[in-house]
Amino acid sequence: MKIGELAERSGQTASRIRFYEKQGLLKLVDRRPNGYRTYPREALVVLNLIDTAQNAGFSLDEIRKMVPSNLDDWQHDGLLDALRAKIAEIETLQKRLARSKKRIERLITEIEAKPDDMDCKDNARRVMANMLVDLPAKSR
Repeated sequence: MKIGELAERSGQTASRIRFYEKQGLLKLVDRRPNGYRTYPREALVVLNLIDTAQNAGFSLDEIRKMVPSNLDDWQHDGLLDALRAKIAEIETLQKRLARSKKRIERLITEIEAKPDDMDCKDNARRVMANMLVDLPAKSR
């Protein structure tokens, strides 16, 4: 199929497909003497894999290492290792985000605990002083 059909069927733009080809991510391409690109049906699978991997947080370099130039050359163990490593990375990020969320929620609670008779400037000082107390000793 030509690039226009591949773009339509994959939901990608032709320029994105050419970009993936230039980056070495999409190697399933045949150049005709007139310069036109033609792609086998498997190119749809590769484009879907690239899209899925990017949505899962894989970088183009990581994807390049995982997506074979030929689907017959798929490295099962390497792919599983990369996927498991990404899950571990996501779990670490989730923990870090959960800690950040808790800190922000504590800050909101602290700001909202402003006494009625205190103006915003004094409340800001109170909040900052309380935040300093919560810091580890080496950070103060």
